[in-house]
Amino acid sequence: MIHFYLCYTILLLYTVRAEVFFEEKFIDDSWEHNWIYSEHQGQEFGKFTLSQGQFWNDPDNDKGIQTSQDARFYAVSRRFPPFSNENKSLVIQFSVKHEQNIDCGGGYIKVFDCSLNQKDMHGDSPYLIMFGPDICGPGTKKVHAIFNYKGKNLLIKKDIRCKDDIYTHLYTFVIKPDNTYEILIDNEKVESGQLEEDWDFLPAKKIKDPTQSKPADWDDKPTIPDPSDRKPEDWDKPEHIPDPEATKPDDWDDEMDGEWEAPMIDNPEFKGDWKPKQIDNPNYKGPWVHPEIDNPEYLPDPDLYKHNEICIVGLDLWQVKSGTIFDNILLTDDPEYAKQFGQDVWKPTIEGEKKMKESQDNEEKKLKEQEAKDSSEDKEIDDEEDDDVKDNNIPEIEEHDEL
Repeated sequence: MIHFYLCYTILLLYTVRAEVFFEEKFIDDSWEHNWIYSEHQGQEFGKFTLSQGQFWNDPDNDKGIQTSQDARFYAVSRRFPPFSNENKSLVIQFSVKHEQNIDCGGGYIKVFDCSLNQKDMHGDSPYLIMFGPDICGPGTKKVHAIFNYKGKNLLIKKDIRCKDDIYTHLYTFVIKPDNTYEILIDNEKVESGQLEEDWDFLPAKKIKDPTQSKPADWDDKPTIPDPSDRKPEDWDKPEHIPDPEATKPDDWDDEMDGEWEAPMIDNPEFKGDWKPKQIDNPNYKGPWVHPEIDNPEYLPDPDLYKHNEICIVGLDLWQVKSGTIFDNILLTDDPEYAKQFGQDVWKPTIEGEKKMKESQDNEEKKLKEQEAKDSSEDKEIDDEEDDDVKDNNIPEIEEHDEL
């Protein structure tokens, strides 16, 4: 706890210049009074429980809300005072721990404007941003980064792989007022670029000139058949021939079985279809490139980054195997504050988790080895007892015979 309060003091210093719009650490059961479960009809929702999981660094600081029922939808959200990120960065950050070794399920969060009906939140509810990991089998292990722009959900055009182990990981999405972005996992940048380039916010700046087409005499074939090449006279051979080693069976009856024919085999002299060899095309002009013009439908938008109203954050996902823990949700305008938060709060968590998990695994290994040893010793004792019984067993029949 001393370490936690020291980290908290450091973060307070960063808060002096950072604007923290929302922060949730799920320290105690009071979270249930602030977060609202969806009651959307037609879906069976699971419940979250407050837990630090099976291995942790600090049992109080590492608590988060954990999915608790298999094969369930989960939908819960919290409202906060609305804000706009106009002329400032927007940082969305949270930690997620798939300690159940998740096979299929979401680990992302969504950000909404104030129009959301929280008690009716569901998968089709319009959101502003969706961000975080999604895992389903070996084929889907990615980080979603989705914007809603003019009513359409736009997926990032880059493939970002998420973490798929059992420890707590920190996901950070930084959206800057110059229309650039960064995505970090565990405080390490994994992707960055321009919003306009990496999402389909706007039509293309350039389009193919509709008045232009490839000239009829444009030759774009780099090679042509050699006109002087001729097929050899002995080229054409059948693909299959009768087996020369086959003989008619002795019991073959032509009247009953029909006229006997030798089975067909591949012809070793068959060469396939003949084609003339290729030579360089003397008329080759190279590939034709369609000329482009400015797209008349393209209009630049300097405010791609901007959201006029943000006031709800939610978890809206499906999980086959439950056990995921969400924690440390943060919305701020300062990437450095978020990074320091990760360094001071998240990093000790994953380091402590690995130590405890290693200790648990070692204890489990020792226990299994001891159980195996005890089982082996018990078997030896049983075998010795069986041998003693055999040695002390006097045949009664022989004694009667002597009498």
